[in-house]
Order: sequence, then C-alpha cells, then structure tokens
Amino acid sequence: MAAAGHDPVGGVMDRRVFFKTGARKAAQVAYRVAGERAAQRAKHWIRPPFALPEVDFLISCRRCGACIEACPHQVLFPLAARLGATVMGTPAMDLLNRACRLCEDWPCVAACEPGTLALPEAEEEPLPRMAHATIDKDSCLPYSGPECGACAHACPVTDALQWQGGVKPVIDVGRCTGCAMCREACIVSPKAVAITSLGGDEQ
Repeated sequence: MAAAGHDPVGGVMDRRVFFKTGARKAAQVAYRVAGERAAQRAKHWIRPPFALPEVDFLISCRRCGACIEACPHQVLFPLAARLGATVMGTPAMDLLNRACRLCEDWPCVAACEPGTLALPEAEEEPLPRMAHATIDKDSCLPYSGPECGACAHACPVTDALQWQGGVKPVIDVGRCTGCAMCREACIVSPKAVAITSLGGDEQ
C-alpha cells in the first residue's frame, strides 16, 4: 500500500521524463560536438554547390559518385582514403586547377538522390557560397604597374569582381561565390587569386 501523498506511478513517469530529457540533451551535445569536429576537418577541402553542413553531409552522402560523374567540367573528385574512412569517397571541388561554371541546371545537384546537395526551396535560389577568393596584390600585375585584365570578363557574377581606378581588380566578398573563374583566367604563376575554403584553409 502506497504511503499517503505518495504517487508511485507519477514518480516512475517523472523518472522516465528525466532520463528521456537527459538522453535527448546528451544526443544534442554529441551532435554539436561531432558537427564542430567535422567542420574543423572540412577546412581542408571545398564541398560541391548547395552542400549540407559537413556533419549532415557525411551522414547523408552515399559515396556513389553520381555528382562527380554529372559534373561536365570535371571539377569534382572523391576524397582519398588517406584522409580517413569518414570522408573517403565523398565529393570535393578541385578549384585549384578548375573553376566551377555555376551551371544553370546544376547537374551535380540534380544527380544527388539522397539530397546531400540540395537546392533551396525558394522559387529563385541564390547562388551558392562555396569558397573565399582573394587577390594577392604582390602577384597581381595591375598592382605593380603593368596592365593586364586577363580576368576582366571571367567572373560570372554581376559586380563580384570590381575595378579600382578602372585597372586594379577587387573582389566583393559579399557577392563572390568562390567559383574560381577569375583564378582560372589569371595568367601569372603562381596565380594571383587564392581560393580558400569557407573554414579558412587555402587550396
């Protein structure tokens, strides 16, 4: 017989709620920590357009290679086994040697069945932000005097590449997608345009 004022059923339910809440919070913390670790590692590569956040990317990606095969400009490649089983075979972009053409129909995204690459639901999707592009003024010819203009017509995004004094290229980071078209057009060696992952590591 239960003591007066004591509800054994309620006590059991309270404990169940307590443990469920605790388990849920622990799972949330574990997911956040996993996400931070995944994002830290992902500083070393650049994911394809419209990629999910890194931890979700790794969970969702089937390593099927469909997006890699769909890219008409061979910009995508699978990450190597030496980088670890977690990321092995997942797609990244080789913006060091090839530029993303921002294809109108996004064939890499269309080929991704699990939705690891997914267009926004808005009627008119914004251009994806894939990487940072910066100009090395020590290498860029117009900054040292000679005229160049090799990259003048390379940028596919309106006003992302601007011209200081009409001759010196300046990248508007708010508009730039990091597609590397300006880098590909650059004629100096080493290239005067650096491409950096959104996490901060240079390609």
